[in-house]
Amino acid sequence: MMLQSQVVFGTSGARGLVVAMTDQICYGYTTGFLKYLMEDGAWGVGQRVALSGDLRASTPRILSACAEAVRDLGGKPVFCGYVPTPAMAHWSFSEGVPSIMVTGSHIPDDRNGIKFYRPDGEILKEDEPRITRQFVTIIKGRWSPNGHFVSPPMPIGSPNKDVGKRYLARYVEAFGREALRGKKIGVYQHSAVGRDLLVDILGALGATVVPLGRSKIFVPVDTEAVRPEDVLLARKWVVEHQLDAIASTDGDSDRPLLADDTGEWLRGDVLGMLCARELNADVVVTPISSNTLVEKCASFVRVLRTKIGSPFVIAAMNEALIAHGGVVCGYEANGGFLLGSDIVLQGKLIKALPTRDAILPIVTVLANSRNEDISQLLSQLPQRHTVSDRLQGFLSDRRDHLMGWLRPEDTVKRNVQVEEIFAPIARSSLTMISFLDGARMTFANDRVIHLRASGNAPELRCYTEAESCDLATELNRATLAAVAELFP
Repeated sequence: MMLQSQVVFGTSGARGLVVAMTDQICYGYTTGFLKYLMEDGAWGVGQRVALSGDLRASTPRILSACAEAVRDLGGKPVFCGYVPTPAMAHWSFSEGVPSIMVTGSHIPDDRNGIKFYRPDGEILKEDEPRITRQFVTIIKGRWSPNGHFVSPPMPIGSPNKDVGKRYLARYVEAFGREALRGKKIGVYQHSAVGRDLLVDILGALGATVVPLGRSKIFVPVDTEAVRPEDVLLARKWVVEHQLDAIASTDGDSDRPLLADDTGEWLRGDVLGMLCARELNADVVVTPISSNTLVEKCASFVRVLRTKIGSPFVIAAMNEALIAHGGVVCGYEANGGFLLGSDIVLQGKLIKALPTRDAILPIVTVLANSRNEDISQLLSQLPQRHTVSDRLQGFLSDRRDHLMGWLRPEDTVKRNVQVEEIFAPIARSSLTMISFLDGARMTFANDRVIHLRASGNAPELRCYTEAESCDLATELNRATLAAVAELFP
């Protein structure tokens, strides 16, 4: 089914074009996931499965197909409503039930996806082969030639309103109703599924909240590559509404966006580092693409680097909890923050939530900047700036050609090639290349160029790091231009 549909399974679950994500393939993926859990003894007949989704036009249909698969295996679908992924995960982990989130996150509306969660956390890389090898029975006559149900499945049911309430209570109980008193915060709502819940949470913590930019159509806001129009909007809004900050999230509201009092969006890896520092983390786990600020700030006992993707971060967090103990957390360059340890904030317990959570870094940084502007807080950090952008439509043949060029068997030849193309752009000689995930090149002046093919879209990601934002931006632009010319 996977090969025929071209709906691939990766670090963010199953993703593909909406036209390829037929009822049959969504039913099949859900069946494979649940049969794997049954095989593992983690779920069975008569038990519940939580389901939620984002605000894409295709999400309700896909949710119905997933719910039908749950029923056919003897389970009970529980519709959590259209809520943030971490809100659904928080509820399902506490209830000890598996969960399914229908979302394509930040990718365009013509695509969608399905994320799967075990009763105790995200599925990891080692779970994927056991899910994809499952056999799925397809009954003839039930499906149309294009892979959709002949007869519409049963309605998914009314939403469980307790899900959002518990998620809001998590932050009110930990931070208190005065945590953001005196702050005036804009919420860039666009089409994020958590747009109303984010307003409610910030308001419950004492902030004056100004909703902004609500959209009736899906807007593919990417926290890792903020659109130029969103950059301009944030600068305009902070002046127009006299805001202390602007908060937002991606489509399924598991990755944060936070703009300071000048309207400048914080990079996710800077926001993650600030949150980890305020939580007094001992061990920080973050992918190879994150800003080196986390090492340079000297605030943590250990910093562990991984491949890109929350399953790799979670796996390393689990290992760190066993090997080192203390407060362990993780974050990604896209802003996704993961809390691996139960912690106490001002005498209040906040329990671990080992999945991406947009709210914790937003609230933590806002609450701990009560006596100074966020821009002042940022000015006190070592000046390391990262920029990310992408070449869209970068298909697998171009990716393979690029990576083959970067990784020939002859390393002497490789270094000459890389020096010839990238050293003039970085204005320094090459000192190191890491192939942990893609190709990350570090130069003698501490500037970084990192090229990596996206795991869930036909894109080439480019991450650059330098001592100023302007330099990092120019480095990124020049790198992508060079790659586009070399590998048309």
